[in-house]
Amino acid sequence: MIGRTFSSVLWGMIADRYGRKPVIILGTLSVVIFNTIFGFSVNYWMAIITRFLLGFFNGVLGTTKAYACELFPKEYQGLGLSTTSTSWGIGLVIGPALGGFLAQPAEKFPSLVSSDSLFGRFPYLLPCLCISIFTFVVTIGVTWLPETLHIHKNNELGSTSDASIAEEKDSTLLSLLKNWPLMSSIIVYCVFSLHDMAYTEIFSLWAESPKSLGGLNYTTDDVGMVLSITGACLLLSQTTFFPIAERIFGPIMIARISGVLSIPLLTTYPYIALLTGFMLTFTLNLASIVKNVLSVSFYMKIDCIDRLPNQ
Repeated sequence: MIGRTFSSVLWGMIADRYGRKPVIILGTLSVVIFNTIFGFSVNYWMAIITRFLLGFFNGVLGTTKAYACELFPKEYQGLGLSTTSTSWGIGLVIGPALGGFLAQPAEKFPSLVSSDSLFGRFPYLLPCLCISIFTFVVTIGVTWLPETLHIHKNNELGSTSDASIAEEKDSTLLSLLKNWPLMSSIIVYCVFSLHDMAYTEIFSLWAESPKSLGGLNYTTDDVGMVLSITGACLLLSQTTFFPIAERIFGPIMIARISGVLSIPLLTTYPYIALLTGFMLTFTLNLASIVKNVLSVSFYMKIDCIDRLPNQ
């Protein structure tokens, strides 16, 4: 995330100048390269550096949102953006789930993987390699996607007067900072992202912590199962429920509801650790599903930025 913080604006400028596809392809290739190297990490600093470089060279998230807005007609932009953010949310869930199932294969599958093998010496290489192979296939598929930058520019030129074009060129960073709807959306988006990333990173650590420390004493397989169920439900809800809710309530109201409901939901997590047996499994899965659905639904509020001036 620190790497993305330094480079996100730069990748946005490059995408606007040279096209969406080059940025997406470079971003997916960075995952293939640096994620594989991360699997070969032999110390803490090697892992930190490879993750930083992966984030720095990855401008996929913002570029794909712009791509979805340009590719879909306005009446279907809700569906396009929900698909984009749903894939992001599912990735945050499936990634740790895959890691939980495939990490340390020599300990989990000693009959298949010996401790002296490559995956035995590098216990986290297998999930990293699986993700890299999948991403490489995605990179090949991206090469067949149409470029939307020239379409976007042509539409602007065809519907905008010379005076408007000149005014747009004269716009400065100061004018953006004075755009309160834009800046307020960015600030709220930033705060919610901070909370959501913290939850995502802490959840697995909390679940695997011993009961004496307030955790659940789960194994990596148990955590992987919870996240897999969450990912499946997230895909179903966001591809069916969200487009309908977006048309009925609008993105701003959905963001408000999601943000407000996330607060009491998070306060229940310490009490979930007091449960046992079936009630623990059921409650934890339900809380994880609802939390991730709320988070992804909130991220869809970014669509309101380009709608506010027209309302």
